[in-house]
Amino acid sequence: MIQLAIDNLLSPIVLSFVLGVAAALARSDLSVPEAVAKGLSIYLLFAIGFKGGVSVSDHGLDLTLGLTLVAGVVLSFALPLVAFGLLRGLSGMSRTDAAAVAGHYGSISIVTFVAASSVLQSAGVSSEGYMVAVAAAMEAPAILSALWLIARGNGSTDMGDDLWREILLNGSIVLLLGAFAIGAITGQEGLDKIASFIVSPFQGVLCLFLLDMGLIAGRGLREARVLDRGAIAFGLIMPPLGALAGLGCALLIGLSTGGTMLLMTLAASASYIAVPAAMRVAVPQANPSIYLTLSLAITFPFNLTIGIPLYLAVAQTMTGG
Repeated sequence: MIQLAIDNLLSPIVLSFVLGVAAALARSDLSVPEAVAKGLSIYLLFAIGFKGGVSVSDHGLDLTLGLTLVAGVVLSFALPLVAFGLLRGLSGMSRTDAAAVAGHYGSISIVTFVAASSVLQSAGVSSEGYMVAVAAAMEAPAILSALWLIARGNGSTDMGDDLWREILLNGSIVLLLGAFAIGAITGQEGLDKIASFIVSPFQGVLCLFLLDMGLIAGRGLREARVLDRGAIAFGLIMPPLGALAGLGCALLIGLSTGGTMLLMTLAASASYIAVPAAMRVAVPQANPSIYLTLSLAITFPFNLTIGIPLYLAVAQTMTGG
């Protein structure tokens, strides 16, 4: 596990992220234009969705796929409840802010998922291609859990049309599922036609995207004074707890070593795209500096540098892979 962690820390992907963090902390004027960053994220979502759809086309639909989807949805609903209780016990954060943060920890980080997939590929470990569909299914339920937590303390929460649009038609979900469908329909033949676009350049594009994520995380670390010690501890404790829940589900279902590691990673990650967008609409009184700094500047780097190698090592030990 130590060797795997070292290899991951010295990979171009992680070092690109470190470069971004260091540049931001040093107050460099290095930046990735917003349009370019959006283009990179669109590329990554399309590529991972398309390749996942092709894998399902080759694998076919079965009971394991259905059970894994159900497990992902249950995890997404349940983990915010655990996160909320833990955060309220560790930090002096208000109920509204704690519930908003909790929603982020039931949803997922697609970039963490992509990074974990890249680690599996480098290690020569295969996984179920439909895990990308599980990732998409885990985006929305956590938002509903967060709103329920807020409603319990503050009266009813108005889930109007704008919020439902944020949840159901979030661009990342639409693109991920759309690309997944295209890949499933066209299969290996479709992948062969565009392999030079979504296979060979993938790692390089991921490096540039993580450079931008590092810049954002570094700026968040400069503003870490918005978090107390309990909140920072939560950002480091919650990922392993989520991974443990994902491990239990994966073992019950009988996923492969790679699939187990990916479900652990999904359960351990924290959203910084879909959930913040929904929270801005539904709970504007929640402080975005708190939930964005926790998910992007604390949990994301932890998962990228320590969590992913740890989850793979545990998955290999528990599945014998």
